[in-house]
Amino acid sequence: MKKQILEKIASYQDYAVELQRGLTAIPALAPSSGGDGEYDKAKWLEGELKKLKFDSIEWINAPQPEARNGIRPNIIARYKGRSSARTIWFMSHLDIVPPGEMKLWNSDPYKMEVKDGRLIGRGVEDNQQAIASSILVVKAMMELDYRPEYDIALLFCADEETGSGFGADYISEKRPDIFGKEDVFFVPDSGTEDGAMIEVAEKSILWMKVVTKGKQCHASRPSLGVNAFKAASDLVTRFQKLYRKFPKKDRLYEPPISTFEPTKKENNVPNVNTLPGEDVFYMDCRVMPCYQLAEVKAEMRRMANEVEAKYGVKIEFEPQQESQAAPPTDPKAPIVLALKKAIKEVLGVKPKAYGIGGGTVAAFFRRLNLPVVVYSRLNESAHMPNEYCVIDHMMGDAKVFAVTTLLLCKEK
Repeated sequence: MKKQILEKIASYQDYAVELQRGLTAIPALAPSSGGDGEYDKAKWLEGELKKLKFDSIEWINAPQPEARNGIRPNIIARYKGRSSARTIWFMSHLDIVPPGEMKLWNSDPYKMEVKDGRLIGRGVEDNQQAIASSILVVKAMMELDYRPEYDIALLFCADEETGSGFGADYISEKRPDIFGKEDVFFVPDSGTEDGAMIEVAEKSILWMKVVTKGKQCHASRPSLGVNAFKAASDLVTRFQKLYRKFPKKDRLYEPPISTFEPTKKENNVPNVNTLPGEDVFYMDCRVMPCYQLAEVKAEMRRMANEVEAKYGVKIEFEPQQESQAAPPTDPKAPIVLALKKAIKEVLGVKPKAYGIGGGTVAAFFRRLNLPVVVYSRLNESAHMPNEYCVIDHMMGDAKVFAVTTLLLCKEK
C-alpha cells in the first residue's frame, strides 16, 4: 500500500499548487494585524475539504467581536481508520502575517506566482505548505479506498501568528476532550532546508522589561541626583551571573545551555548633560525546562535588590512574555522513531531530534501529555517579502508524513 500511496501523492502536484493559489488569494489576518480573521479562508477551505471523503468536518469557534462574524474559526477534518483507539493529528494554521513593505515584493503577495519550482506569495510557506501536504496524505488514502489502522485528523487552527489565544491555546483549554491519551501530533511549522531536523523540545521563555528609577539632575552635579542609567548598567552586568546560577547543559538543544541576554534599550534623556532619572532595558531569557521561571525571576529580583541598595534607585520588573516549557517529547517516542525512519527512506538524509530556544504551538499539546513532533522541510522564508514555498519540499513533506503514518499503524 505504501507504494500506491506515494505514487498517488506524486500525481497531486498540480492539485497542491492550485490549492495553494486559492488559499493565498484569501488573506487571513488577525484583527490586531489589521484584518478580520480567518473566516473567509476557513469557508473556502471547508468547501475544498467537502470535495474529499472526510467522515466529519467540525468547526470550533473562538469568540472575538472584532473578527468576521465574531469568531476565529478552527476546523477539524477527520478521516476514520479501522480503529478510533488513537488519532494521528496534523496541525497547521490558517492565519498569516501582513506583507510588510509592499515595495519589497516583486509581485502581488495575494496573487501566487509559480517560478523556478517555487510558489511565491504571502502564506505559501507559513503555513499553507503544511495545510497542503497534510491534505495530500489523506486524499491519497481516500482515492485508494484505504482505511488506516487509526483515525487521521487535520486540525486547521486560527491565531498562530499572534499568540494562539483563539487557536491552539483555546482548543487545548476549552476542548481537551477531543484528544485521546494515545493520540500523536505532527506540527509542520518549523524545519530545515535538508529536512533532517525534528523538533521535540523547547526552552522556557522569559522576556523581562526592567525599569530603573532614580533622580534626574544636571550631569555636572551628579550628587544632586541618582543616575538610573549607571545603576541599570550595573544590573545588566550582574545578570550575566545567571549563566552560572542556572548552568544545566543538554546537547538536545542548540545552544545546549540557558541564555540570558540584554536586548532592547529604550532612550532615556535626549541630551548629553542631563543625568537620567529613569532607564529601561529588556532581557531575553531562554531557560532549560529543568528550571522553573519563578526561580529565575527570584534570582533577578535578588540582584536588583542589591543594586537598589547600592545606588538608591527603585527597580521594577514587567514581564513581557512568560512561558514555562512544556514537557519535551521523548526522542525515543514511537512517533519520533517512525518519523526518523520515514525521513531517511524518502529524503535519504540522516535525521536528528533536537530542542529549540523559541516557542511553538506544539507546547499547548505537549502540556496535554501528547507526543508532538514539529517537522517540515523549509527554507525559512516565512514573514519575509517574496515568501516562497519550494514545491518539492511540499510534496516531500506529504510523502514523509504518509510513510510515518503507515509506520505508526504498523502497515506496509
